[in-house]
Amino acid sequence: MKTARLIPLLLSLSIGQALADTPLNLNHGATPNARVSISNVKGEVTVSAWDRNQVQVTGRLGDGAKPLTIEGSNSNMTIKVESMGKSGWFNFGSDTSMGATTLDVRVPKGASLDVDVVSAPMNIDGIEGGAIKVNTVSGKARINARSPSIDADAVSGSIELAGNADKVHLQTVSGDILAPNVGAEADLQTVSGRIRVSGGPWRKLNLSTVSGDVQLAGGLAPNGSFDVDSMSGDVQVQVPSNLSAIIKASTFSGDLRSDFGSVKKPEHGPGSELQATVGAGGAKMNIETFSGDLRIRRQD
Repeated sequence: MKTARLIPLLLSLSIGQALADTPLNLNHGATPNARVSISNVKGEVTVSAWDRNQVQVTGRLGDGAKPLTIEGSNSNMTIKVESMGKSGWFNFGSDTSMGATTLDVRVPKGASLDVDVVSAPMNIDGIEGGAIKVNTVSGKARINARSPSIDADAVSGSIELAGNADKVHLQTVSGDILAPNVGAEADLQTVSGRIRVSGGPWRKLNLSTVSGDVQLAGGLAPNGSFDVDSMSGDVQVQVPSNLSAIIKASTFSGDLRSDFGSVKKPEHGPGSELQATVGAGGAKMNIETFSGDLRIRRQD
């Protein structure tokens, strides 16, 4: 008898959950290089490019969210998921009772993007020509694009960059940074995440890490600069055999090895350092580690 009474209740709960989300189907005209800002405080965002001068939003709007609209002009528009309820000081925490929203957004190939999510994954695919800026807390950010500029910040989520970007700023706290084809300028920062980056030739590369390991592979442009600073993470750098640069490298207590020049150790105390001129010595490479091992290798 108890089971029989529970069945209708369970069915009503499951049906209510199924009906809680609202299907989305929104469209807005767009210029070929429109700027599109997307914010979803609770839920996943997927952005893909197409050959239409139009922005389309599909997916499902979470229970408790305000009706979604695409606001702005054809050249500059905003898509923002907001909670219906209000609670706390300045509405802080008002999203806790809101269901997760899934946004699938189609934009022109040349669009510029500004995307914010919290704990859900974010995917961007197919953008060609527009600048991209993304922020996430714990969700993975995956970006496959050809862009002049990509700026991505994450806390514990990882950043995976495919395609190609001329200028990148990638920053995490504990998330990994993976970018196999970084262009002329790169600014890379992490606390404990791993960094795996290749590309170049770099006009300017700055990298800093506290405890995350680093693997870099690429060349330097003539008169380019290359600065790497690591506290306790191991650093491995691979450069082309035709490198032309002045190399300055040092480590306080880690092991330093290089295929270029001769590593010197002080007569008293820890540490190792390297100063070498390779080729004409046009570019400058500065690499410092405190306790992490450092390897400078010549690419075959």
